[in-house]
Parts: sequence; C-alpha cells; structure tokens
Amino acid sequence: MAPRDVLMRLMKPAILLALFVSTSLIAQTAAPKAPTAAPATKVKPKGPTVPADAQWNDVTAWGVEGRGWGDQERKRWYDRLPAKAEKTVTPAVWGLSRDSAGMMVRFKTDAKAIYCRYDLSKANLAMPAMPATGVSGLDLYARDAKGQWKWVTCTKPASQHVEAVMISDLTPGEHEFAAYLPLYNGIDKLEIGVPAGAKFEGLVPRKKPIVFYGTSITHGANASRPGMVHTAILGRHLDHPVINIGFSGNGKMDAAVGDLINELDAAVIVIDCLPNMGPAEVTAKCVPLVKQLRSKHTTTPIILVEDRRFTNSWITPAKAKFHDDNHAALKGAYEQLKADKVGNLHYIGGDALYGTDAEGSNDASHGTDLGFLRQAEIFEPVLRAALK
Repeated sequence: MAPRDVLMRLMKPAILLALFVSTSLIAQTAAPKAPTAAPATKVKPKGPTVPADAQWNDVTAWGVEGRGWGDQERKRWYDRLPAKAEKTVTPAVWGLSRDSAGMMVRFKTDAKAIYCRYDLSKANLAMPAMPATGVSGLDLYARDAKGQWKWVTCTKPASQHVEAVMISDLTPGEHEFAAYLPLYNGIDKLEIGVPAGAKFEGLVPRKKPIVFYGTSITHGANASRPGMVHTAILGRHLDHPVINIGFSGNGKMDAAVGDLINELDAAVIVIDCLPNMGPAEVTAKCVPLVKQLRSKHTTTPIILVEDRRFTNSWITPAKAKFHDDNHAALKGAYEQLKADKVGNLHYIGGDALYGTDAEGSNDASHGTDLGFLRQAEIFEPVLRAALK
C-alpha cells in the first residue's frame, strides 16, 4: 500500500470525530436551554373568611331533628342510636349508627351571612362514588316567600375541622333555614354562626317523625349532598320530621332494631331492607318484625318497600331474577300479614324506584340525586295517604 493511502486511512477516524464534535456544538448553540424559571410564588387562597366577632350558636342548645330516643345517654351527642344500643345491635350497625345521616337543624335569623364550624369524627371525607359534599358536608336550605324549601349552599370539606362562610349577601329580612348533617361521617361538635348583632333563633325539633329503617340507600349513598337522599327530600315535600336509621350493608329487619323503633313515637314506619336481604331472609324475618312493631304501634302506618332494581339488571339475568324472587318474598309476607288481620299496612313496589331508563345510579345499586328524586316521587303519595 502506498504511504499516502496509509496516511489517509489513519486520518479518517480523526476527521469523523472532529465532524461529530463540531455538529454537536452547532446543535447546542442552535437550541439553547430555556432559562430556569424562578420558583413559583405561593398564592394564598382567596375566599370569604369568618369575622372574628361572629356570633356562634352551639346546636346542642336546641337540638336537631332525626335524633330519636330523647335524652337517653349517648356515647357522642350526634350518634343516631342511644348508648345502650351498643349492647343489643350488631357491631356493624352500632358503628354505622355513629354517622349523623338524616339529622337536620332548623333556625331563624335575619343575618346577611351564615357561617358554620364543625368537627368530623372520621378522616375519610369522601367515598369512591360519593363526594365529600355528601359524605361530610353541611347542606343548607331555606324557605322561600311561599314557604317552600329551596337549596342554598353546601360546604366542601377538605379536612376534619370545617369553618366556613356558608353564604353571604342574603336577601334582607328574617328567613327560616334547615341544615342537613353529613350522611356518612359523624359530628363531634357543630356551631352555626351569624354576624355580630344579627337576630338568631334555634328551632326545636318537631315531634312525630317518619321513621325510615333501611340499608346504604336509606343511609344516603350516593347522594351528592345530605339534602338529596330521598328521606330528606320527602321531609321537605311533606314538611315533616324524619328519622333515618339506614345502615350501609346492614339493614336486615333485625329484632334488636325493632325494639329500638318501638321506643319512638312515630307517625309512619317505613321498612326498606330488601337490598341487604335475600328471599329466604325476607320470608323468615318480615312478618315477625311487623308484628313486633305492631305490639307497640297498634295503629301506626307501616310501609313495606321492595328493593330497587339494579340499574343494569336489564342486561344481567341473575340480578333480575334475584329482584323477582325478593319482591315475591316481600309480597308473600305482606299477603300473610293481611290474612293475619294486621291492619294499616302499605306497600311500595321496587321496579321503577330509580326510573326505568337505567340512569338513576352511578354504580348500579345506589341512587344518584336523580335516582333519589325519582324514588321520593314514588314514596310521596303513599306517605301522604298514610299520614292522613
């Protein structure tokens, strides 16, 4: 090989390396790095704050509706069941009874703003299919000029301690308000606040409630706000106090719960337990429970409710059959009770409780606000007839 060829062969790698380095430098020069951004300044969240001189009113001073059993000892003031129930109901029912579902506080004020301050018993503020507003919120309604209840606002809890301006710039004059307590959380303490100098009157709970005994649906899953469960809607439509003893997964026509209901002075008793029961259980437990209630509530209307159909049962035959069998079992118990001359019984079918378009639930089982509104529409005429 000629000396010149040898020299060229040795220089090739060096030439290629030089070309690579120069190309890289050109690329770096053509695309300089963006300047490093300055650290973001933390912006303090804007929003109304409760004034330091707010006038606070402890709700326990006048009481809430939906809290039965009078002044019997409680483990916590806002528990739904008295302390003695811990020894008689199942541990699951006892734990669930510590949620404040169905409780509602009424008051009158001429305040231009409403504040609230409360402490929640559980750190879990929301559930997968139910927002914090429903699980842990305080939901405010007021009567309009015609006396009809209308929604005002709801808190949006972000921690176990909530202190908030619920609403401001209210229409001048005195208004009657109702605030629904959390559905799937408990309350340790609750205060309603108004601006200093405003007139405030706590309204004592009304008597002769409608008592709803049921499951997670009665408990309130999956309402977006506490005022949107059907029991609350019916309380507003009928202008009547209610007691909600729905126990998620544990509404099973238990005799121990029947004993507790027998201590209440109820206007109507609604038994809506089928979603947590099967046909054999319904057949075994329904007639004894109704007769147990009749032993103390000799003339009180009792309403039996079929389970709602899963909203996807139209395409899941096993679920459809389960509902068919459950409904047949309850209907059989109802007919037996009538044959045994147990009077003042009423019956609500379950086929259309969420509607018939499969749009009333977000998990097939529990009601959305739409599902609860539809359910209330079916309950209402039966309840009106029973209350006459």
